[in-house]
Amino acid sequence: MAKAVAEGAKNAGNAEVELSYHVDADDLANFDAIILGAPTYHHDTPMDMKRLFEDAAAKGMNLKGKVGAAFGSYGWSGEAPKLLLEIMKNKFEMQVIEPPLLVKYAPDEKALGMCRELGKRVAETLMHKA
Repeated sequence: MAKAVAEGAKNAGNAEVELSYHVDADDLANFDAIILGAPTYHHDTPMDMKRLFEDAAAKGMNLKGKVGAAFGSYGWSGEAPKLLLEIMKNKFEMQVIEPPLLVKYAPDEKALGMCRELGKRVAETLMHKA
């Protein structure tokens, strides 16, 4: 899913895309947009995502106005991407793209197309901000 989101962003124009499995809170300030992918485990966000935002808050990271989006897969509930968007929007005052992209189980080709579209929307939002 993350590769498809990155592909969509790259193909939307001249967006520079970095795909990473892990980032530190300090890294967040270096990006114009932040797209997070997270599966839902037991109706919650994975601990590494919670730590990322806790660290960013503790360090006083200013993410206001950055573009944010979230996506993820789930088996029965799908809360993680919604929770991530809430944190980005309400705690860090980011400009979020709603709703989050939720895919039940493993993504099929249709879902991967939706991932590419999300990446494209983020890149286009950035182009319109400039």
